[in-house]
Amino acid sequence: MSFDPSERETGSQFLPKFDEKGLVCAVVQDTESGTILMVAFMDQEALDATRETGIAHFHSRSRGKLWKKGETSGNVLRVEEILVDCDQDALVLRCRPAGPTCHTGAVSCFYRRLEDGILQPVKS
Repeated sequence: MSFDPSERETGSQFLPKFDEKGLVCAVVQDTESGTILMVAFMDQEALDATRETGIAHFHSRSRGKLWKKGETSGNVLRVEEILVDCDQDALVLRCRPAGPTCHTGAVSCFYRRLEDGILQPVKS
């Protein structure tokens, strides 16, 4: 694809900058509370599926394939907005979760904080 490099940073074209593995980082945020729910990676297939369906899809690095969040649990993430950073190599998906986001059953994958070298539960 040929384009003016400044278009990625200052233009209106969506030109995601995938890394050498074809992935872009996606931070998932709860639209209502602002809580960071999870971080995952998207490839072009996941990005296309997300935009087409309105449901968050990611690239599963461990399985090496497309992964629809909530495909087995039913805890899908309905995407309301996609924010794109300045050089288009990271995304924020502002979502409405249909249940807990973390596979542990926690609302967020970020349920612990590092305090004096020890993981402590985050208080709600």
